[in-house]
Amino acid sequence: MGLTPYETALQKMEQRVAAIQMGNENESIWLLEHPSLYTAGTSARPHDLIHPKRFPVIHVSRGGQYTYHGPGQRVIYVMLNLNQRGKDIHTFIEFLEHWVVDALESFGLRPLIHKGRIGVWVERPEKPSLPDGQVAEDKIAAIGIRLRKWISFHGISINVDPDLEHYSSIVPCGIKDYGVTSLVDLGLPVTMADLDIAIHKSFCKVSGEQTLNASSIHHTF
Repeated sequence: MGLTPYETALQKMEQRVAAIQMGNENESIWLLEHPSLYTAGTSARPHDLIHPKRFPVIHVSRGGQYTYHGPGQRVIYVMLNLNQRGKDIHTFIEFLEHWVVDALESFGLRPLIHKGRIGVWVERPEKPSLPDGQVAEDKIAAIGIRLRKWISFHGISINVDPDLEHYSSIVPCGIKDYGVTSLVDLGLPVTMADLDIAIHKSFCKVSGEQTLNASSIHHTF
């Protein structure tokens, strides 16, 4: 509950991943919320940071470019052992995308995923069409993962009701032609608690597991 400093979460996540590698801890999924900041992934381009002094900027080891974290956004850190789940990063990313899609569908949305454009999107037909004539889309969930000895860390962010204006100081994920949205921006009165319930149910549905591990339920959801 409450806002977790990003540096604290990163340190704890590193410790947990090391413990999973050693066989001393179970897999884990953390649901957090951070104070406002920007993170720069391994592919971040300096010119995509438009106002570098607005919020703290933290360079991290996940894949991807610049993104925003802040109040009203659910951050999901995913520490899973792919040694036991198939050593295939592309399949794993697809699993994460389908997990988010299934959770968002429970609120009546029709989320989209696209090859070559990681994340989860929704159509915005009320907005002007894209230059190629396609229906405008906004991003509602971002995914950025790193693997260490096939243990995943970092993860997913889903916009519930953050201040979307805070995205204006970066080019989110390096993509200029698309916007960013949230559940509340789409007119859905969804709370963080509502989303958390959907996240848990959808993980079990998409993965086919009742839970990550019965003994670690208090550490996961």
